[in-house]
Amino acid sequence: MILDIWQSYRRMPLWVQLWVALILVPVNAASLLFWGAPMGAWVAILAVGAMLLNGVIMLVERGFSKMMALPHVMIWTPLVVLILWLLSWGDLTQGYARYLVILLVVDLISLALDYADTVKWLRGERHIA
Repeated sequence: MILDIWQSYRRMPLWVQLWVALILVPVNAASLLFWGAPMGAWVAILAVGAMLLNGVIMLVERGFSKMMALPHVMIWTPLVVLILWLLSWGDLTQGYARYLVILLVVDLISLALDYADTVKWLRGERHIA
């Protein structure tokens, strides 16, 4: 199963592999470092929660598919709203505010791709990479 998932990951375009491994996962996982910040636990639960659900999807499907966009759309859309609300406070540490801006940009880019993939998945594009 692990080999199937790895091979599926490696069949994706190189830019997607690099995006996931070097930017998307690390930036969202870094939310755990801000657990004690204002609403930091919620930010971390939402940021990491979508990735954990994708882990389940990968295991069930034995690879990467467009279905993996669904947890992002369902969980990161409210996360983006939460981040925008937090940034409007103005009462955040500089480090936390910077991190939230980076998380916002990364997840908005991801969501742009994920909304398109969700539509494709709903239309029947359900193959494994």
